Amino acid sequence: MSEDINVPSTENFYNNTVLSLPLANWSGSPDLPMSAVNALETGKVIFLPNLSFSLSREELQLLDPAIVDPKRKNISYQPLKKRIAGVATKEHESAISALLERHHQACLQLIKAIFPEYQQTLHTPTNSLRLHPVAQWTNNTSWRKDDRRLHVDAFPSRPNYGERILRIFTNINPGTENRSWRVGETFPTLAQKFLPRLKSYSPFLSKLQNSVGITKSLRSHYDHLMLQLHDAMKADADYQKNGPQIAIEFPPGSSWACFSDGTPHAAMGGQFMLEQTFLLPVNAMQDPKHAPLKILESLMNKPLI
Repeated sequence: MSEDINVPSTENFYNNTVLSLPLANWSGSPDLPMSAVNALETGKVIFLPNLSFSLSREELQLLDPAIVDPKRKNISYQPLKKRIAGVATKEHESAISALLERHHQACLQLIKAIFPEYQQTLHTPTNSLRLHPVAQWTNNTSWRKDDRRLHVDAFPSRPNYGERILRIFTNINPGTENRSWRVGETFPTLAQKFLPRLKSYSPFLSKLQNSVGITKSLRSHYDHLMLQLHDAMKADADYQKNGPQIAIEFPPGSSWACFSDGTPHAAMGGQFMLEQTFLLPVNAMQDPKHAPLKILESLMNKPLI
């Protein structure tokens, strides 16, 4: 992929893409707005430049890519099941589990502070520890898995039937290296642009994929469209270079959040990051019309799940 990318840096585009909050504590502050949900639901990135996650001396020793199983991109942790995967050797599992559990608990505090509307309905939490440099896990992969290309998130093997994908990220780089992103246009504009070129949905193919184990459940029309959109965006070299987008730098000691299924994004650089993922039912949103499911249903004038 070419690095010659047209990334405008106009103040208006930034203000329409990012909401910055001066939060310095995971449990919140009385000086902050009660909620940032409206900005989140309309596709903005919630940037928390002062929200760091401190690591102990022992935890800093875990920031070593060699700890990751060579067959995996990241280490993942399911806090409700206390299950960890992707660690190269068992001797590190306990310490990494404790680190990821601590970050998970911090994220629960953050949700209570700035997304209180979602407290009772967020589910299926998964935390991950990303130790490799971005360039390392993108240079040796297919274009579909190259996350330096603008995309919206979709699960190939785990259909989610329109539920939102809420992700909270923290740059834990012990040095000075930023996590570099590009963020694109709003989902309604994106969907109108790409929908005409997406392949038709086949219920028969969905059943076949499920029967042979490609998917863990039947892929809905919605899930099919989201995967098609993910791939169409990444395959379009002109869009990657010239599509509406802005560069954002997330320095060490900062955190940020977005609905990654509705906010086009690309990871361009950085190393060492914690990422907490939740799912949210569409009907638990404050304004469900902003969900990709509802936007696609409106454009196609029919239900998609």
